[in-house]
Amino acid sequence: MTAGYPIGARSGRAGDSADAPETAADRAGAGVLAPVIVWFRQDLRLSDNPALTAAAATGRPVIPLYILDRESAGPWAPGGASRWWLHHSLESLARSLAERGLRLVLRQGAAGPVIEQLIAETGARGVYWNRCYEPWAVRRDGAIEAALNAVGVAVRNFNAALLFEPGTVLSGSGAPYRVFTPFWRACLAADPPAPPLPEPAFGDAAASGRPVRSEPLDSWGLLPTAPDWAGGLRAAWQPGEATAQRLLQAFLANGLHGYAAERDRPDLASVSHLSPHLHFGEIGPRRIWHAVHACSALGDGPADDGPRKFLAEIGWREFCYNLLADFPDLPDEPLQPRFAGFPWADNPAALRAWQRGRTGYPFVDAGMRQLWQTGWMHNRLRMVTASFLVKHLLIPWQAGAAWFWDTLVDADLANNSANWQWVAGCGADAAPYFRIFNPVTQGRKFDPGGDYVRRFVPELAGLPDRWIHRPWDAPPDALGAAGVRLGETYPRPIVGHAEARRKALDAFARVKGR
Repeated sequence: MTAGYPIGARSGRAGDSADAPETAADRAGAGVLAPVIVWFRQDLRLSDNPALTAAAATGRPVIPLYILDRESAGPWAPGGASRWWLHHSLESLARSLAERGLRLVLRQGAAGPVIEQLIAETGARGVYWNRCYEPWAVRRDGAIEAALNAVGVAVRNFNAALLFEPGTVLSGSGAPYRVFTPFWRACLAADPPAPPLPEPAFGDAAASGRPVRSEPLDSWGLLPTAPDWAGGLRAAWQPGEATAQRLLQAFLANGLHGYAAERDRPDLASVSHLSPHLHFGEIGPRRIWHAVHACSALGDGPADDGPRKFLAEIGWREFCYNLLADFPDLPDEPLQPRFAGFPWADNPAALRAWQRGRTGYPFVDAGMRQLWQTGWMHNRLRMVTASFLVKHLLIPWQAGAAWFWDTLVDADLANNSANWQWVAGCGADAAPYFRIFNPVTQGRKFDPGGDYVRRFVPELAGLPDRWIHRPWDAPPDALGAAGVRLGETYPRPIVGHAEARRKALDAFARVKGR
């Protein structure tokens, strides 16, 4: 099943009548050129923004618009952590636009009627946007484009979020890829992505024209207040385009070439932390691609392992978006139909223990507490904690995906859905279901000194390295010296690994033949 894209979307030139010679209808009155609306979405940046660049190039006044469209998104409206990020990212974007003489217009409601109302208020004759790829957004945008074209309003939409448009990288038989390695190999063999665009020069496009009503950002209620749980997010993150570009440069200088060797170590500063900036479009993958290539020849030597592996992670993001485009039910339904009959457990107490980081497995609990405190989790822990939920506890992957959706600042429908299905063994290129992470082994391998656990599970900080990942095996004197009382200050394991593994394999055997 393939998602339907608006006509012209794949070529990036839908509704190019905005480039036609102006007519009397193109003037808003008194000889003033009618403005162009730039509808910001997941592209909250000025540079490498094709829609904004094209609008500025028309020479017409530009009206930057952001719509909080909770209605069209349905269950996939932004979760709590994403709303926090969105608020601050919009603040940053509004400041950047104001410095260049443009005012960000904020409106709330279903996007189609909001755009129609703004056109009626301003006499705008064009609406430009960069594409979103969530199935609900594809349907909404196609309907809006058709409605605007029907009344003579030109629409142009562009690709700003991906290296390769979904549906353009196909197998030799013309079919979509369901295995990552050949998909990424085909991407690397294709023409390279275009260089990132510079920030546009606005000139007359910044002309203010008549005042346009904008809702106060604070009135949207995106920030938590009762209680304010975002203190850890504020300490960990600074949303905005400038921060994204600083993070990229810092990673290129200090982390890129060691990335292959250290990327699985949550106790080290070994990753870029660009994922939320990518999701909200504060930086685009084209800029990352070309920046990595600029600082590495990307040959076959070991010095290039880090850049190659890092770009492959960008490639995995592309793969997830292609999967979502071809399988729009990916967020809800297993890609492998036999898993529809998997004997999942209904265990609210175990789910709650997992969410709170109270499973009794320190490495798992550290990951879940990092998520709650900072709105983000290291990728190794995403795999370990997800495996624990679906394989140790036999709780449906959709429950885990829903929790991540609400608590991650980088919650992304394509990545979240595809990655949870990968861990659960029911998706494309999935990890075999019988691959069940041992939380103790994972902790000892990737947090050998226990620094990560000690940071996020401080009640175990006094335990020696030998016991930090398995406190239930520690002798009484070691527990006493560390002030640890199992079952009181820190929980005992809610499930034994060996028994949980056996039950998971038994459950898999029941669906294996389907």
